[in-house]
Amino acid sequence: MVVVTLQREKCIGCNYCVELAPGQFQMSKKDGKSVLLHSKEKKGFFTIKSHDNTIFDPCKEAQKACPVKIIVTKMI
Repeated sequence: MVVVTLQREKCIGCNYCVELAPGQFQMSKKDGKSVLLHSKEKKGFFTIKSHDNTIFDPCKEAQKACPVKIIVTKMI
């Protein structure tokens, strides 16, 4: 299972996550910040849990590229 977490409030809107993992991220037209698609929010952290292991590599690349380090991707 792949777990991806986004701390959205700290997003600066650089768009790297969308470029690297467009299936999981998109930019909000309201505030220009990243949105983790199909995620659940808890205390400012947006999380998805997926059995689709193919999303791991793109999300890990998005994590590495994020200049403010607000994406965490792990395999459990």
